[in-house]
Amino acid sequence: MACVPLLFFCTLFIISSNHALAASSGGLDGLLANGNFEVSPKSSNINKTLIVGKHSLPNWVIHGHVEYISGGPQPGGMFFAVAHGVHAVRLGSHASISQNITVKLGKLYALTFGASRTCPQDEKLRVSVPPLSGDLPLQTLYSSNGGDTYAWAFSVSVPKSTGSNVTTVPVIFLNTGIQEDSSCGPLLDIVAIKELLPPFPTRDNLVKNGDFEEGPHVFKNSTSGVLLPPRQEDAISPLPGWIIESLKAVRFIDSAHFSVPYGQYAVELVAGRESAIAQVIRTVDGKPYNLTFVIGDGKNGCHGKMLVEAFAANATVKVPFESHGKGRFVAGSLKFNAIGSRTRITFFSSFYHTKDHDVGSLCGPVLDQVRVYPVS
Repeated sequence: MACVPLLFFCTLFIISSNHALAASSGGLDGLLANGNFEVSPKSSNINKTLIVGKHSLPNWVIHGHVEYISGGPQPGGMFFAVAHGVHAVRLGSHASISQNITVKLGKLYALTFGASRTCPQDEKLRVSVPPLSGDLPLQTLYSSNGGDTYAWAFSVSVPKSTGSNVTTVPVIFLNTGIQEDSSCGPLLDIVAIKELLPPFPTRDNLVKNGDFEEGPHVFKNSTSGVLLPPRQEDAISPLPGWIIESLKAVRFIDSAHFSVPYGQYAVELVAGRESAIAQVIRTVDGKPYNLTFVIGDGKNGCHGKMLVEAFAANATVKVPFESHGKGRFVAGSLKFNAIGSRTRITFFSSFYHTKDHDVGSLCGPVLDQVRVYPVS
């Protein structure tokens, strides 16, 4: 049955289905209410593209100059790409949208959202669940089609005394800039949330989440993966167990759209030495260990000579890889002696890469199956 005449009810059904499915699996995982912005304001509450009225965007509260955008050519010769669906919102100078959500105290959550800049200025999108916030710089375009998707994580601390394990918190997206053109600002086209489970090391692997199977929500119709912001923009990692220890983001990818060595998910190092991932593991001082991992290409058009460097304690290894974009993988390993009760392991790509058919899209080697175990 077609959903066009019943867009409002169909969208509500999709959203409620997502949350019903999430509830049955024991954790929140799906779109926020009207998270794809396809339930539009009433025509009487839109002046051209400007939304008029604080509560005019269904399920959201708006402040300032917020526009309701349809993807495609815009007046004045601009083109706005809406990668997830048809509609999006554009946050003008110091404008924001927010929504209250119910979460469990002490649990870890990741927001996944599509965001892109619309003007030549250096734009930043602040995402916050007070008191936590992070400013995501949108100046670097990781994909040329404007379809960059980001994740940002948060957790609500448990009060000393509380009679409930749930609470309501606001999710806020704010354009921190003030431009001469008040309409200039980030485009936000979809928002989802996922409850993340804390990973633990095992006897066979001291690395938490070494196969990257625990991570943010990935949109089923998205081919661009999810960008994980650098640590200075994200106090809590949306990739449990790992630190994005770099100036640029790394990409969380899925097996539905990329070639993944193991399981459903992996990490792509998309910005050379500016794109690093690390973890601090428990070790015994002086004890020998073996670090093993797999690298390759995601079968996404990334090509050329790749080199991944791995560090653990005072040891390092460089693993070369020639990518032809076919989804091939090779194994790497590094033996090291712990120099303390904590050992940092780090990975980064030595070179910068772009796709062979799209030089405007950053890409890089895929990392998966990271394992550390004591040597007998």
